[in-house]
Amino acid sequence: MSKVQKISIALTPELNEMVKKAVASGDYATNSEVVREALRRWKTFEKAKKQALAHMRALIKEGIDSGPGEEWDMEKMKRELHAEYAARTKLKKSA
Repeated sequence: MSKVQKISIALTPELNEMVKKAVASGDYATNSEVVREALRRWKTFEKAKKQALAHMRALIKEGIDSGPGEEWDMEKMKRELHAEYAARTKLKKSA
C-alpha cells in the first residue's frame, strides 16, 4: 500500500454499526478496510454518474440540434399501424 494518512471521521450510530458488522462477519479485517472499500465504490459511482450525465447532455444537444419537432396526428398513425399489421398478417397467412 502507498503512503497512508490517518484521518478521523464521525459516523452516525447506524453507519458505525454497519462497519462493525462488516468486520465482525469476517468480510473485512479492519474498520479502515471497510471505509476504503466504500470510498473506492463511491469513486467508481461518481465516475459512472459523470459519464451518464455527459451522455444525457449529448443526447439533449442532439435533440436540440435536430430542429423543431413535428406534431403527430395520432389517428393517422393508428390507421397506418393497423394497415401495416393487417398487411403483415396477410403475408404470414399466405406463406
